[in-house]
Amino acid sequence: MAKTVHTGPIKLPKRPDPKLWVSKAPFGLGRIKPHHIRDTLKVAWDNRDNLPYAYRILTQGVCDGCALGVSGLYDQTLDGPHLCTTRLNVLRLNTMPAIKPAMLHSDIGELRKLDSAQLRKLGRLPYPLIRAKGERSFRRLSWDEALDRIAAKARTIDPKQLAFYLTARGITNESYYAAAKAARLIGTNNIDNASRICHSPSKTAMKRSVGVGASTCNYKDWIGTDVLVFWGSVAANNQPVSTKYMYAAKRKGTKIIVINPYREPAMEGYWIPSIPESALFGTKLADDFYQVNIGGDIAFMHGVMKIWFEMEEEQPGSAIDHSFVSEHANGYEALKAYVLEQRWELLEKSSGLTKERMKAFAVLLAAAKSGVFVWSMGLTQHRFGTDNISQVANLALLRGFLGREHCGLMPIRGHSGVQGSGEMGADPFSLPGGEFKGADIARIEEAWGFKLPEWQGDIVGVSLENALLPERHERKLKLFYTSGGNFIETMPDPDFVRRCLEAVDIRVHQDIMLNSSTLLDAQEEVIVLPAMTRYEQPGGGTSTSTERMVYFSPAIDGPRVEETRAEWQIYADLAARIKPELRELIAFEDAAAVRREMAVAAPDYDGVQHLQNRGDVFQWGGAWLCEDGICPTVDGKGNLLPIELPELRKPEGHFYATTRRGKQFNSMIYGEKDAFNDAGRYAVLMSAEDAAALRISEGDAVVVYNRSGTFHGRAKCEDIASGNIELYWPEGNSLFAKGVYEPQAGIPEYNASVVVERADTYHALKDTKYVEKRIEELETEPPE
Repeated sequence: MAKTVHTGPIKLPKRPDPKLWVSKAPFGLGRIKPHHIRDTLKVAWDNRDNLPYAYRILTQGVCDGCALGVSGLYDQTLDGPHLCTTRLNVLRLNTMPAIKPAMLHSDIGELRKLDSAQLRKLGRLPYPLIRAKGERSFRRLSWDEALDRIAAKARTIDPKQLAFYLTARGITNESYYAAAKAARLIGTNNIDNASRICHSPSKTAMKRSVGVGASTCNYKDWIGTDVLVFWGSVAANNQPVSTKYMYAAKRKGTKIIVINPYREPAMEGYWIPSIPESALFGTKLADDFYQVNIGGDIAFMHGVMKIWFEMEEEQPGSAIDHSFVSEHANGYEALKAYVLEQRWELLEKSSGLTKERMKAFAVLLAAAKSGVFVWSMGLTQHRFGTDNISQVANLALLRGFLGREHCGLMPIRGHSGVQGSGEMGADPFSLPGGEFKGADIARIEEAWGFKLPEWQGDIVGVSLENALLPERHERKLKLFYTSGGNFIETMPDPDFVRRCLEAVDIRVHQDIMLNSSTLLDAQEEVIVLPAMTRYEQPGGGTSTSTERMVYFSPAIDGPRVEETRAEWQIYADLAARIKPELRELIAFEDAAAVRREMAVAAPDYDGVQHLQNRGDVFQWGGAWLCEDGICPTVDGKGNLLPIELPELRKPEGHFYATTRRGKQFNSMIYGEKDAFNDAGRYAVLMSAEDAAALRISEGDAVVVYNRSGTFHGRAKCEDIASGNIELYWPEGNSLFAKGVYEPQAGIPEYNASVVVERADTYHALKDTKYVEKRIEELETEPPE
């Protein structure tokens, strides 16, 4: 499939371009924007006790922040150094000393008074800990005692009652692989990872639409493409280094389009610290914004395709790449018939955009000879997330934006390690290099030397819910082993998740620090295992970027925390204790041995076994997947799929709510103010038009509620599509219903219909039937 290889970094223009400047005022004085210099100085101060080690991590290691893939200070896209505040904020996790014993072993009630940010600042976990139910503090135990206790429990329960979860907190491919193999050797297929709550629909949709589950192109393809579309993705906020690629694209004449309910200030203009011109005067990024309703993307894309088919009737070839479609896509006529049946009235109401706005975007794409579509959680975190992504693939296939330079489909990752999680098999539906089915099961059984569990494993949300099943149920979760993760701060309905976590017999937290989930009770005991960071692991480790670059990150010389262990070693050791008769099958001599086995088990990763030095990297699949339009499907063609318009229940006067990230890295919050709009963590972003209709002024106390929960905040008027509000994540998670998962990929639903009211109105009427009636309206309004 791979014919063309990545050609390496390119140079930026040397001369400035004042047409792209946001302001002539130097450094954006007087504007609400990130303060990169101040933030960098703060990070230096926070790491003052370990500055030489911090410097070596930044200059020798592979970034453990987002998945853009920066090795040291350099990447494969642009010449020159790259550094962003996201990476700097994560840095302290790697350099902080161990938690002081007096605090670590203090009364659990005192620890519970601290939020996760305060717990994080306490320091690293130094040695294994245990706290039995009813005990008021953690006590120390040895590694042998800890692993033997876990193994003893695992041997007494049905493997279906055991579940593993791995976050993407700097976790390496080696750890994902060892965990995937260990889980199956133990006998469970309940293993999941952080992509379940971010990009699982991307993989599912792309597999069915074009036969691949990863980005088909590179960041270099942004630079010089005719149109670069960000769909439900605020890359400037969540992947700040990407702004440098956007700058390069703008200098090449690329049009950048953002499709999002909120006119994101971070995508409007950005001061890029590593480009002197931009650091001084800022760079205008987005050329246009299409402010769709939350959940209105499918309708919007139907409208775009409907315009295309109408254009084709007037002038064949004016919108559709018929040569590409006839040779490389199935289902054209069925899709055309389905789209033409859609009514403009419904498409406008669902999308929130007029036919004229949809036409503007359709004409722009029709005139483009190349295009790259980038998306993130704005498309995936819906109960119809897979359909959202297949609809994007429909647009790309109809225009032939696949398998060639400056074209492609890119689910941009927010974690440095998560792309490799499913590719290494840490997923209930995946195995290394394939799926949990048929020929791939037989292939892996031969490679690993043991039979795999034959039953389908559960996604992590269902595993947690299974903790509340009756005692004798074969799937009642009794042992939950989580590597990182904080579910009461990431999943919908935190109170329900708390009950699930506390219902488990034994909960194991393998991590580098404490968080609020670690402090919850369990029915028998909580065991905490201290892990190494990726920079401490002997023999180094690898991670896979959004664009399928597999980077080697060496062990960095520096201080080590007492008894921490490499995560892949812990998984292998635990499996050997649970199944001692199979010990030899999971006995890895070192990290290099893990990589050698990965190369065999996951054929795309053949080459990972040769990565051993700082700067080593290769890209699996070549520069473009589906090169020349040839997809790895049964017939080599992509599939155009008629996508059903989702039902969006929102009575008049009610709102759609979704989530937004502020000054944070995933659920790790680093500041109480959003650097791009100055909003606090409990701000409710809404349009001025909607606020006026509700007699709400800027800063007024408001209550947002539905049957799932209630959120108390303050109104902040922003340029957001009317009828929509945004809340910060995870503070707003109480409004999202538990147990609502996308049926094909299992991602939780992070959107909801809600009521917004002035706080004084809500409190004045909450003891009447008024509130119950308004909630009932959300659920009984007949569909359009």
